[in-house]
Amino acid sequence: MGARDLDLLDAYSRTIVSVAERVGPSVAAIRVENGNGRTQGSGSGFIFTADGYLLTNSHVVRAGGRKAPPPATRLHASFSDGRHFVARWVGDDPHTDLALLQVDGLSQGALTPAPLGRSADLRRGEIAIAIGNPLGFEHTVTSGIVSALGRSMRANTGRLIPDVIQTDAALNPGNSGGPLVDSRGEVVGVNTAIIPQAQSICFAVAIDIAAWVIPQLMRHGRVRRGYLGVGGSTLALDRRTIVQAGSVPTHAVRVLNVENESPAARAGLKVGDVIVGLDGVDVDSVDKLHQLLTEERVHRDCMVKLLRPGLAAPVYVTVRPVEALDA
Repeated sequence: MGARDLDLLDAYSRTIVSVAERVGPSVAAIRVENGNGRTQGSGSGFIFTADGYLLTNSHVVRAGGRKAPPPATRLHASFSDGRHFVARWVGDDPHTDLALLQVDGLSQGALTPAPLGRSADLRRGEIAIAIGNPLGFEHTVTSGIVSALGRSMRANTGRLIPDVIQTDAALNPGNSGGPLVDSRGEVVGVNTAIIPQAQSICFAVAIDIAAWVIPQLMRHGRVRRGYLGVGGSTLALDRRTIVQAGSVPTHAVRVLNVENESPAARAGLKVGDVIVGLDGVDVDSVDKLHQLLTEERVHRDCMVKLLRPGLAAPVYVTVRPVEALDA
């Protein structure tokens, strides 16, 4: 190995050491305890505000598959300097696998928040550093690169999490909820999943998704989403339909059922209708329709563009989504 190779290795090592020293104090080991004092689950998390707000995974705080942490559940957060806190559950969003906790950041001295970056600025090949508590080994640092961007994966709820970051930084059970950090020491993702059968294929929820979720968890304890009351499936449109209807996507959502007294029923949507747009945005899959039904559309008139059997031209229907109770 030549002198220049040693210099490069030293530069890489210095980057990892510097980031670990800056961000490490922000990273917590999370433990979920039931009313009998038994550990139900564990994972990682990190402080991102000076007043003790802590981000982790929903599946960590909902250990055992609970709908929500019951009152008897106790959440604990411990840090590398030896401090231990009982954490307060603020809210979570299983559809993006994110959860928000808070610890008393003033009772034992100031906490060190990790700075949040922008995942939109990431590029493939960038250094990716993961800090967490894999397999019970607290405050472990691993590194790799950003392997791919714009991936998607299914949450435990079945909904699609968009813009997932793929990395080869080694992750193991217990890393869930910990930060994925760039070379500047800014959090760009929340580590959430590994593929057990594969080697070095790991995923993190993009911090830009978390930045959208966090304010809603602070306000409501959940993410508010719109509900239409339709069941559907993604369908490929044939060329003749696309040419005949004009400006429509190549895929759309076929309505398979309409719930009674739902916003869709009141608006006149019918089984067999094909939804191709919402408020001027193409709807090319069930996942896309879910993603468009955001808080901003709850209790507001929205324009659904659809194709109806027997009609050549698209039909436009006004529907007013309500809040999804299971969001």
